[in-house]
Amino acid sequence: MFAFREGVLAGADALEMDVQLTADGVLIVQHDDTVDKTTNATGPVAGFTLEEIQALDNAHWFSPECWPCQDRPVQEYIYRGIRTGDIEPPEGYSRDDFRVVTFREVAEAFPNLVLDVEIKGSFPDAVPAAEQLAAEIAELGLVDRTIVVSFDDDVIDVFHEISPDVAVSPGLTRLTEWFLNDAEIESYFEVFQVPPFQGDIQVVDAETVQRVHDEGRELWVWPDDASRQENAEFYGLLIDYGVDGIITGRPAAMVEALSN
Repeated sequence: MFAFREGVLAGADALEMDVQLTADGVLIVQHDDTVDKTTNATGPVAGFTLEEIQALDNAHWFSPECWPCQDRPVQEYIYRGIRTGDIEPPEGYSRDDFRVVTFREVAEAFPNLVLDVEIKGSFPDAVPAAEQLAAEIAELGLVDRTIVVSFDDDVIDVFHEISPDVAVSPGLTRLTEWFLNDAEIESYFEVFQVPPFQGDIQVVDAETVQRVHDEGRELWVWPDDASRQENAEFYGLLIDYGVDGIITGRPAAMVEALSN
């Protein structure tokens, strides 16, 4: 929650997150299928209950210089130990703001922001998460401010069948066929979410943006190389191409790019 709040304070106008289920069926905000990359523990997410996973230090491996790196000098892990009570949290925050957070908590904490939600995992294992997400979106009244995506087209199809009024973005197979072979994509996919590059192939440029706009859709970009793409200069390049959204890891740098 600390990261989300700081992102909004820095200028973010939407929140991107990944969701999956705990062992006891709670929908949490979690990227990897293990807790190894961010916390002070190891093991599969599906092996932890909500109580167990929320007891972990979810900022244990965060470095402002390289947020997924685990080989930095120990002093760079500036929030390590807040969750476990070893050091004090920043002013205005509590220990709980450094735990793994539930989807419901984020949705309720930011009632006026768009939520861009990726269902992690593949079909059929991710179907229960898709079903739970659909249920919570309906229960919390989030239909008009949520967009849902999955790399797996079968997963997004399951979700869309349950929640046809929620905006969705196509998965990897559909997007690849569209990009390489001009395949048609159903009109209810209002937003394409893509990386700047796929291997050596440049995906996002002015021509791709125009193709998407010609189809009456929006193009949102998720930088996937923090060292080279998460900066104002690269964001500015994407803005010059005409993209409609950037899923940035550094909102303050995005504000800088928009001001130039």
